[in-house]
Amino acid sequence: MAGMQRAMVACTKFFCPPAEGSSPAGQRSFLGFTSFSIRDLLKSKEPHISLSLRTMDRVNEVGEVKVSCLQMEGESGDRTPPEHKCSELCDSLHSSVHERENSPTMRAVLCAQVCKVYRFQTEDQRWLLVREQMSETPLSFSLPKQLLSALIREHTDRVREVKELGDLSPHWDGLRHDVINHCNHLVCGYQETLSELDKLSVSSSFKSSCSKSDKHLQFVPTNLHSQRMEVTDPDSAGVWYEVITFGAPSDHHQAFKHGGLKKLLSKRTNSTDSSVSYSEDESSRARELLSNVAQLQPLVFGLAEELLAVSLEHNTARLQEVLEALAQQTELFVHALKDELVRSALLAIHNQFSANYNSSHVHSNGLICDNTSDGRDGESSPGQQDAGRQDAEYDEEEWDRTWANVAKSLNCIIVMLDRLQGREDQPQDQTPSDQQDAAPGDTNSQNTASSSLSAASWQEQLLPLVVTLRDCVREAVCKARAAMTFVILQGAVACTLNQGPTQIVQRRHAVFSQTLSAAVCGFMLKLYGGLEDPEFLQQLLSVGLLVQFEGLLSTYGDEVGMLEDMEVGVADLSGVAFTVTEAKTEQPDDLLPTLRGAWGRFVVEVPLPSETFTSLPREVKEGRLILVHPVLFNIGINQQQSLAERFGDSSLQERVNQQSCERLRVYCQSLRERLPHMAGIQSLSDSLSSLERCIETKKRKNVEVLWIAATVCRQVNGVRLTSCKSAKDRTAMSVTLEQCVLLRDKHTLSQQSFSSALDCMRR
Repeated sequence: MAGMQRAMVACTKFFCPPAEGSSPAGQRSFLGFTSFSIRDLLKSKEPHISLSLRTMDRVNEVGEVKVSCLQMEGESGDRTPPEHKCSELCDSLHSSVHERENSPTMRAVLCAQVCKVYRFQTEDQRWLLVREQMSETPLSFSLPKQLLSALIREHTDRVREVKELGDLSPHWDGLRHDVINHCNHLVCGYQETLSELDKLSVSSSFKSSCSKSDKHLQFVPTNLHSQRMEVTDPDSAGVWYEVITFGAPSDHHQAFKHGGLKKLLSKRTNSTDSSVSYSEDESSRARELLSNVAQLQPLVFGLAEELLAVSLEHNTARLQEVLEALAQQTELFVHALKDELVRSALLAIHNQFSANYNSSHVHSNGLICDNTSDGRDGESSPGQQDAGRQDAEYDEEEWDRTWANVAKSLNCIIVMLDRLQGREDQPQDQTPSDQQDAAPGDTNSQNTASSSLSAASWQEQLLPLVVTLRDCVREAVCKARAAMTFVILQGAVACTLNQGPTQIVQRRHAVFSQTLSAAVCGFMLKLYGGLEDPEFLQQLLSVGLLVQFEGLLSTYGDEVGMLEDMEVGVADLSGVAFTVTEAKTEQPDDLLPTLRGAWGRFVVEVPLPSETFTSLPREVKEGRLILVHPVLFNIGINQQQSLAERFGDSSLQERVNQQSCERLRVYCQSLRERLPHMAGIQSLSDSLSSLERCIETKKRKNVEVLWIAATVCRQVNGVRLTSCKSAKDRTAMSVTLEQCVLLRDKHTLSQQSFSSALDCMRR
C-alpha cells in the first residue's frame, strides 16, 4: 500500500502546492512501478485513471494505483487559464521524458532507472518542476570485458611476434623469454577474469561497494551511476544536468599496503636502468623491414642464379630481361635497407653493450648472461650475433658502406654484361675511387675479364661478381636483421617488462578500466544531448572533450593509495580517443560502444542510429577522432582529511590540483584560439584565475576549488564525474548540493526553498 500511496502522492503534488505543515517528501519503499502519459491523464473524461503496478522485472503485478488530476492554482498576475498552463507543463515533460528517455540510444546506455519528481518555488513565486533520475549502465561490464579481450589479443600477438624472431644470441633469447613469461602471466589472469565477468554480466550490470575487493571484479567500476536532473519551468523546455558518480578508480583487491600506482611507478622508474625504447610505430616499421628483407633476399639470389644459367645460352634478349629484373629487386632491397631506423638501432646495440659491459643478469629461464670479455661468445651466425664489433669504437658510417656495397656489386655485374655484349669497352660510370672502394674480388674479376674475354665463357666472367653480390646481400641482411630484432625486442620490453612487475601492470589496467567505463558513459550522455548543437560538435572535433574528475578522497590512510591510483588512471585517459560510427541496427547491443586499438592508443567507437548519424556534420561521419583531455581535482572533506591537514601531509592533493589547473588552462586557451566566438568563452579567464588563487591559498577543505572547477567544466561542455571511496555518502552530499546550487543560480530557486530542496533530495 505504501508504494501505491507514493505513486498517487507524487503525481498530485506535482500539480498543486503542498498543504501547510506537510512534509515535502517521505521515506517510503517501492513495491512496484508503472508509467503513463500525462497527456492521456489530462484528456481523460474520468477524474482518475487506474494503472497496474508491476515489479522491477516487469513480471508480476503487485497492485493497482489510481492517479487523479487536480488543477494547479493560478499564479498572481498571470491570466493564463490554469488548465492551459498545466497542459503546457505536461506537454513539455511528456516530450522530454518519453521521447528522449525511450529512444534506442538511451535505453542501450542506461538501465534500472530510479526517478523522483519535485516541485520547488522560485524567487518570483513560480514553480520549478525537477525530475531527478539515477540509472545504472551496462557499460559497467561491457567495456571492461572489451578491454580485457583487447589486452589478451595484444599480449598474445606480442608473444607470437618475439617467437617469430628465430634463433637469437643467449642474451637476446633470455630477454625474449622474460617477455614471453610476462605476457603469458597476464594473459592467463585476464582470461580467468574475463570468463568470470561473462558469467556475472548475464544477471547483473552493477558492482556494489561491498564487492570492491573481489578479485574477479577488479576491472569493473564500483557503484557506477548516472545522476541526471531535468529542470522545467512554464517559460522553457527541460534543461538537463548530468554527473557520473562511481567509486574512486583503484585496486582494492591488491590493497594499499605499499601505496598506489603513482608511488609504485615512481619507485619503478627510479630503480630501472635507463635504456633505449622504441615506439609501436617504430616496432611496426621494424617488422615491415624484416618482412621485406625476407621476401627480397631470395628473389635477388634466385635472379642471380638465373642470370648465370641464362649466360650459358648467349641469349642477349633473355639475358637483358633477367638483368633488369635483378636490378629492380636489388634496388628495392637497397631502398629498404636505407631506413634510418637500422642505423640508429645498430648504434643503440653498441651503446647498450658498452653500458652493460662487465655486468650480468639472470633471466626468467634461469640463464645467466655474462657481458664480460671472458663470458662473451665469438661472432656467431646471422640472427645469433649482437650485431657488429662491440669491442672497438663503433663506426657510424659502416652501415652506409654495407648497403652501398650491394649497389656497387650490382653495378659491376651490369658493367661486365655490357662488356660481354660488346656495348662498351670500359665502364664509363665507374670512377677510380669507386673501383678502390669495391671489394677485392670485384677488382680481380674485372681484371680477369678484361684480360681473357675471348677465352672464358660468359658464366665464368659473371660467377665471381654474382658471388660477391650474394656475400654483400648476406652481410646487409645479417646486420639489418640484428638491428630490427633489437628494435622489436626493445619495443616488447618497453611495453611489458619496463612497465613493472605483472602485479603493477594488472593494477594499472584495472584502474584504467574503471576510469574508462565511467568516462565513456559520461561522453555518450553528453553526445546524445548535443547532437543538435553544431557548435558543440565543432568543439569536439577542433579541441576535444574535457573530462573533469572530482575527487573527495582524504590524504590519510588507505585513501592516499586510492588517490594515487586515481591520478594514474585519469592520466591514462589522455591516450584514448572517441569516434562516431553508424549502428547496424537499433538493437541495444548494436548501440553499445566498442573498443579497438592497443594500450596507450585505444579508440572508443560510439554507434548512432542511421537516422541520427546521417544528420551529423561530414567530419564526424568520416570518423574524425575526438581527443580526450582529462583533469582531476581532489579535496578531502571528511574527518580523516582534518587529521591529514593537522598532523599529516596533503602535498599529493596540492600537486594533483596544481597540475590539473595547468592542463585546464591549456585546454581553455586552445578553445579560445580555435572557437573565439563560443558563448561564455571570454569569461573563462576570470574563473581560471579564481581557481588558481584558491589552489595557491592552501585553505583547509577548500571545496571552492571543486565548485569553480565544476563551473568551468560546464561552461566548456565537459563531462563531470564525482568520486569518493565508494560513491555513497560523500558523493551523494556533493551531487545533491551541486544540483541545488544549479537550481538557485540557473533557475532562480528561492532562498527559502533551498534548504528544503536539499533535504528533499537527500532523503
